[in-house]
Amino acid sequence: MLHILKCVSCGSYGLGEKCSCGGLRAKPKPPKYSPEDKYGGYRRRFKEQKEADV
Repeated sequence: MLHILKCVSCGSYGLGEKCSCGGLRAKPKPPKYSPEDKYGGYRRRFKEQKEADV
């Protein structure tokens, strides 16, 4: 089964892992919600650092 992927560089969608712009495509969907979120702390810390850099 093929899943649609989104290019990290230009934002275009496609089925292949490599985009025509030369970037890589990744799954655009977020992970499923879980009340026992193992990586929530990492995501929040990354988001805070990203906002501080801007």
